[in-house]
Amino acid sequence: MSATRIQPQPFFADKNRAFWNLQSLGWAGAFLLRGSSTVANGQPLSSLIPVLISTITGYSVTLLIAVVFRFLQRQRPIVTWGVSIVTVVLAAGLVAFIDAWVFSTQNRASETAGLQLFLGAFYLSVTLIGAWSALYYAINFYLTVEEQADQLLRLENQAANAQLAMLRYQLNPHFLFNTLNSISTLVLLKQTDRANAMLSRLSSFLRYTLINEPTAQVTIEQEIETLKLYLEIEKMRFEDRLRTSFSIDPAVGKARLPSLLLQPLVENAIKYAVTPKEEGADITVSAQPAGENVRIVVSDTGPGLNESGMTPHIPMSEGTGVGLPNIRDRLIQAFGERQSFETRSTPGGFSVIIELPLNMDETSKVAA
Repeated sequence: MSATRIQPQPFFADKNRAFWNLQSLGWAGAFLLRGSSTVANGQPLSSLIPVLISTITGYSVTLLIAVVFRFLQRQRPIVTWGVSIVTVVLAAGLVAFIDAWVFSTQNRASETAGLQLFLGAFYLSVTLIGAWSALYYAINFYLTVEEQADQLLRLENQAANAQLAMLRYQLNPHFLFNTLNSISTLVLLKQTDRANAMLSRLSSFLRYTLINEPTAQVTIEQEIETLKLYLEIEKMRFEDRLRTSFSIDPAVGKARLPSLLLQPLVENAIKYAVTPKEEGADITVSAQPAGENVRIVVSDTGPGLNESGMTPHIPMSEGTGVGLPNIRDRLIQAFGERQSFETRSTPGGFSVIIELPLNMDETSKVAA
């Protein structure tokens, strides 16, 4: 039978509970400190009664002060600090008056004047209540700063997720535009069986892309399966001119990356390698471990930069303004400085090399 794991909770997760814990522990500590000092000075145990009454009075008065301070926090600073000081002085005076009255009642034979008793008790009371008030405002200031920091972090995450979603959503219209054009061509050529097959595969691909959040991450294995769905559609267009191969090391199969990251890279290879050549081209996708990272390479046997004179390393897809810069932006949004994006062009082809952290954390936001 597995033991239930207890997750530690932050002390200030419940502010009300934290207040009562600090209030009780603080005044209990004050009683123990004053009580031990009284006993250590040779006073009888009956001397602890005024100390106990003083502690209870301070405990009760500071509860009322907390109500006042909670209201003052919403006021202008000059009002907050001015009224807070007056409140502390009045509260200390009330506690000192009660302390002096209790002491004089218990020690009627004492020659200490009432004013002296009051001033001595007032000095102690204003010190304790002043320290309590300073601690109260310090804790509330700390909690306010923490809340603002958390809110800023949430806003930054929302902005990053919104940008990731925007970049991901830019991909689908471009692919959809090309595919629908191909289907339209097949319909015009009266090749209805092929058009129907392409529509069916397009439906499967879009079903996958639409059920998942655009900011979700998938495993490399899932990304490759999605890529194969896309390539089945493209092979309907290019047939034997499009030849693909995959080399995925099992050690990185569970590594995570943004969903649909590789599809535009393959689309780019089809556009610049397969389309211009009558005999088509080979496209290879590989993923291998590279230290603490995973290296993903999408390469083709197209004309490359030197022969074609094109610039496939910075293209913008026609009609939508997306391409390899989009992939670079998505990597930066997802991994920051922990990623790299490199393009290489040779007379024998063109390659895109991506390195990203070898993250297999199952708690990440994962696509279905």
